[in-house]
Amino acid sequence: MILQAPRQISETMNRTLLKAKIHRARVTEACLDYEGSVTIDRSLMEAVDIAEWEQVDVYDITNGSRLTTYAIPGEAGSGVICLNGAAARLVNVGDLVIICSYAQFSPDEISQHVPRIVLVDEQNRVKQHTRY
Repeated sequence: MILQAPRQISETMNRTLLKAKIHRARVTEACLDYEGSVTIDRSLMEAVDIAEWEQVDVYDITNGSRLTTYAIPGEAGSGVICLNGAAARLVNVGDLVIICSYAQFSPDEISQHVPRIVLVDEQNRVKQHTRY
């Protein structure tokens, strides 16, 4: 019996990579009496290609809390970043947050992948598209 060397796991497995990031957005609302999610200005969602209902992570720079929820679009150009439902207890209006989404990529896709990242100003308008 001839034994073959095992294939490297990294040659065959998909990896989860950063897909989109809205950096240093300011929370404009926290609405406890809603069934969940984060409402994000539609313009910001489009800038980083976050789809309605897409899973996102929210990292609160101000207080260190982290949560996972889903995105729903708010009025384009409004600058809205509203944590809804139970997530509203984890943030305060005025907190700075990072909103990220991730996606699975095959080994062949990894080298071509570039996440979509925006930096925003104090009114949550796109200030700069960037790459790390």
